[in-house]
Amino acid sequence: MSASVTIRADQPGATISRNIYGQFAEHLGAGIYEGIWVGEDSKIPNTRGYRNDVVDALKKLKVPVVRWPGGCFADEYHWREGIGPREQRPIKVNTHWGGVEEPNSFGTHEFLDFAELIGADPYVSGNAGSGTAQEMADWVEYITADNNSSLAQLRRKNGREKPWKLPFFGVGNETWGCGGNMRAEYWADLYRHMQTFVKAPRDNRPLKIASGANEADYHWTEVMLAQASKLMDAYSIHFYTRPRHEKWMDKGPGIGFPESEWISTLDHALYMDELVTKHSAIMDKHDPEKRVGLFVDEWGTWYDPTAGREPGFLWQQNTLRDAHVAALTLNVFHRHADRVKMANIAQMVNVLQAMILTDKEKMVLTPTYHLFEMYIPFQDATFLPAEFKAPEYRKGDLAVPAVDVSAARGKDGKIHIALVNTDPNRGATITTKIAGATGKGGVTGRVLTAATIDAHNTFDKPNAVQPAAFKAQRKGDEVIANLPAKSVVVLTLE
Repeated sequence: MSASVTIRADQPGATISRNIYGQFAEHLGAGIYEGIWVGEDSKIPNTRGYRNDVVDALKKLKVPVVRWPGGCFADEYHWREGIGPREQRPIKVNTHWGGVEEPNSFGTHEFLDFAELIGADPYVSGNAGSGTAQEMADWVEYITADNNSSLAQLRRKNGREKPWKLPFFGVGNETWGCGGNMRAEYWADLYRHMQTFVKAPRDNRPLKIASGANEADYHWTEVMLAQASKLMDAYSIHFYTRPRHEKWMDKGPGIGFPESEWISTLDHALYMDELVTKHSAIMDKHDPEKRVGLFVDEWGTWYDPTAGREPGFLWQQNTLRDAHVAALTLNVFHRHADRVKMANIAQMVNVLQAMILTDKEKMVLTPTYHLFEMYIPFQDATFLPAEFKAPEYRKGDLAVPAVDVSAARGKDGKIHIALVNTDPNRGATITTKIAGATGKGGVTGRVLTAATIDAHNTFDKPNAVQPAAFKAQRKGDEVIANLPAKSVVVLTLE
């Protein structure tokens, strides 16, 4: 099949915030313990308790921001239990995820030091569910105070002399569900109340993110923006991609799935565009200057529990399908870069659509990791509109565009083009015309594909799915690329 694309380099759009490539790390399964934190005494090579292989992999990914400690875990997290000598911290029960013991070994200091270690900005999610406004205010002061207040002195006693930078603070999490089962009208008032007490020094004030809607709950967005838009810097929504999205308890398997669930998953991923468009329209009505950012601070694939593993740990294998979901979703965020200012894939390590999987001392990078690494040039790049005509990929009653495209001019001045072939059976010849750019330089590329739709990396075969060099032709203002079936290609025009 063939497709034609026109990239309007002469009509640059908004900046694609690097924070769209954000991560999410919750106290869930092996997401924190073993995945990130093993402790100083572990036989697994580590730096101050953080496992070296994971830290090195995340540094290479140029992770811009990490959201912590949840998720639903944040709604029962009391920050004072995670500071001070670790042997004196209380052992709690993680009621949301498996009912396992939570030792509180990884707390405020450990998270904020971890963010510094990998070069990421911290996004702390405050407890508006079982917590109080006072508790939230104290936490922000503990992190940011540069004076001699009792909380600043307590931080120093616990080993941190200077305050940390805190760019982002979330007021509440999923307040419509595990964060309190609230009504939008109630939460709007409570948000207005609680955010009042989130205070910090003038040069270290975090953006305040209001807990927002679940998927297509546009009423929630209408109420929150109408009642509290002037008191928020950003507004969050959550959405998870599922093969059988009609029934939450029957989502479909992560591997061994039929082609009908390849296309249904990609179709559900593309639903993100409708969600962002409709939530943005409501935000535009109440915030026409686009001062309030839309943060999709939980997104990714969610499948049925993996056989033989604790269901509450949300461990799932990560396949070529997940890489395609990531590419299509990131392309949606690119197209809405004027409003979408952050996104946090769920989750970073060992949970849901993870970048990294670990098993004791072993580590493997997933297809989603490789996709994020290929897309690094889009961080803080300038969006370039792309007009394209492509045939449909159809299976049964579902049809999706066979080709998806995103383009941007990077900070390096080069044009980067992401091309996604969703069809698992047919290759695609794509002719791309660059309007408004000279055609003198060359073109380099990389491709991510595999032999099967559920191809994945294992600890025994860690390189089954990984990027490879890709050749395309450039003739004047045209680029011709022959994409393999079920592939993602990123081209760079010199």
